Amino acid sequence: MHYLVTGGNGFLGGYIVRQLLARGDTARSLARRPQPQLEALGVECVQGDICDITSVIEETKGVDGVFHVAALAEVWGKWDDFFQVNVIGTRNLIEGCRKNNVSRFVYTSSPSVIFHDAHIIDGDETLPYPSHYLAAYPQTKAIAEQEVLQRNGKEGLMSCALRPHLIYGVGDNHLIPRLIERAEAGRLKIIGDGENRVSLCAVENAAYAHLLAMDALKEGSPVCGSAYFINDREPVFLYEWINTLLAELHIPKIEAKIAYNSAYRLASVIEWAYRLLPLSGEPPLTRFVVANLATSHSFSIQKACKELGYSPVVTPDEAFHALVEYLKNKGLQRLLK
Repeated sequence: MHYLVTGGNGFLGGYIVRQLLARGDTARSLARRPQPQLEALGVECVQGDICDITSVIEETKGVDGVFHVAALAEVWGKWDDFFQVNVIGTRNLIEGCRKNNVSRFVYTSSPSVIFHDAHIIDGDETLPYPSHYLAAYPQTKAIAEQEVLQRNGKEGLMSCALRPHLIYGVGDNHLIPRLIERAEAGRLKIIGDGENRVSLCAVENAAYAHLLAMDALKEGSPVCGSAYFINDREPVFLYEWINTLLAELHIPKIEAKIAYNSAYRLASVIEWAYRLLPLSGEPPLTRFVVANLATSHSFSIQKACKELGYSPVVTPDEAFHALVEYLKNKGLQRLLK
């Protein structure tokens, strides 16, 4: 089988591509930048923009399914930028599937589509979308997810959405590097009581779930039109996990604390200043980040296990130790450049 993977040169996208190759499939990777590492593996690599409908229609030709992984995943930025990439880009890919008779579509969503600022303990897929969001990223991802699921069963398209939570592992170029950079600069604090528990997802498990979802998209399957939380089986105490990682890398652990309400009010003022002045770059603190760092948000994988046949292929210990060794071998300074 031949599949299109958007953002195939990214962290999760790269793992999906490699797992496809490992089982004998072929992949076409669509990304905005050159992809020499994937080209070396024999992957068909094309340079393009999912916001360009002409390019998308061309690159969805001749594939058996689409893994739509690419997204603008930042905590701050212009609404129009997020909407163009996360919503219009998704619409373009669905249109490309329609024009080229591609029948299967797996959308990489996020648990943030159902998150506002309250604790979620062992949440499942019955959780509703909130009435408002703290940032453009989760809101535009929610709009796109709903459109993907609503298009299931129309004009021959079978679609589903996966919500992997806090993906980590070897090759991460976003979450863990930012965390380490802030910790080394002394800019990390424990927000709240530090007892919040969160679900994490080893990148190998996230990629594996995507392949299971694609294979399960068949006429009459309950997977069609459904969303799934994807993560490791048990949540972790967030700050304990972070401090364990920092200790392995000989970086001082986080000890300073700030109350949740104080951090939330401060973030609100900072956001207001950035919008009013306006200031460039990313604010040092946002309400979305504060809420994510202070609350518990753990999710059940029961539905994914039952309907996708999902069972994590890598344990948290295996993923954590591989990550530590990767960071040590690669060198922190080089990783963060």
